[in-house]
Amino acid sequence: MTADAPVALVIGAGPAGLMAADQLLRSGLQVVVTEAKPSPARKLLMAGKSGLNITKDEALESFLAQYGEAEAWLYPMLRDFGPDQVKLWAQDHGQEIFTGSSGRVFPISMKASPLLRNWLSDLRSRGLDLRTRWRLIGIGDGFHFDTPVGAQNLRPKVTILAMGGASWARLGSDGAWAGMLAARDVPLTPFQPANMGFLVDWSSHMTPHFGAPLKSITLIAGAQQQRGEAVITNRGLEGGGIYAVSRALRDGAPLTLDLFPDLPLEALTKRLAQRPKGESTVNTLKKAAKLSGARLALVLECARPFPVDALARAKLLKNLPISLKSACPMDEAISTAGGIAGAALDDTLMLKAMPGVFAAGEMLDWEAPTGGYLLTACLATGHWAGNAAAHWLGDAGQDKSAAN
Repeated sequence: MTADAPVALVIGAGPAGLMAADQLLRSGLQVVVTEAKPSPARKLLMAGKSGLNITKDEALESFLAQYGEAEAWLYPMLRDFGPDQVKLWAQDHGQEIFTGSSGRVFPISMKASPLLRNWLSDLRSRGLDLRTRWRLIGIGDGFHFDTPVGAQNLRPKVTILAMGGASWARLGSDGAWAGMLAARDVPLTPFQPANMGFLVDWSSHMTPHFGAPLKSITLIAGAQQQRGEAVITNRGLEGGGIYAVSRALRDGAPLTLDLFPDLPLEALTKRLAQRPKGESTVNTLKKAAKLSGARLALVLECARPFPVDALARAKLLKNLPISLKSACPMDEAISTAGGIAGAALDDTLMLKAMPGVFAAGEMLDWEAPTGGYLLTACLATGHWAGNAAAHWLGDAGQDKSAAN
């Protein structure tokens, strides 16, 4: 095992880690970034396959509200590097951007790879030392790594941890760091899945509809209502609408669907009441409610026995109960809640139990819905930690000089 002493070490080459390294380099520091996988930012690249949503164009007050109880904690970081700064950052790295009708902001290319290539090229031109296949295996007298050239031990002057949460382990976020920090008396909050799908025990009746979308519905989870879409899968329900209410569902709220969010209850009741007496349930649903395909199958799956009264039928169609079994496994979640507790960190994101060690990104205990909020907060916390680490290093050097 060798002992190396880089000035600044960043562990994890995702968006938070690379942004932290960016700020450290801007301070003129020597920076080493280690990454367990063969290439950096794999989760970012995966997100870009379906269209890279970099942020949300909305007022900062509304943007911040999406972070729930973490809003006050993240406020200074998102004020410093929020949606406007993320847009400028993407443009500075050669990406033309556009804002969709929902306010979500995307690069014109819709991909993460051009942005990442430009960013990495810029970082390397400023001296970034990126070491891939370096997996952190322990923290003691330095940071211990398993590498292609054997065991390595780094003793940096300042360190930023940015190793992600505990989902999508194959892309690098496996949460293995939690045990290492717990052993160093760092307070942690247990991991939970966030922005995930849910399992449903479908009958064979639903098999022909696996993969079918449910469009223009409102998902109701307790007090939360979300207009959106969902997809019926062979295991349950996935999709943006489900992810948006996943926290409430995870915490125990029941799920119901309004299949007619644009049709008032009274109007739907009138349609149903006009059908002939004795007509079959299926024909009534097809002819009065215009249901077909997956939507019809879902009603027949979840609403038996179907009531006879028109008002009761209308109420059911606007509040269709879906019996959820459980959330999908955490490793399949888009993100995770839990991680390093806020109480474990000072205002600069430095670990109170480990002076000179900072943390950023999904390692921190916050969660937010999809829609640009996740990436923006990762970039913002990385930006904050990188600047804070550089300032801390400067202050530490001044203290030593004063002591001499």
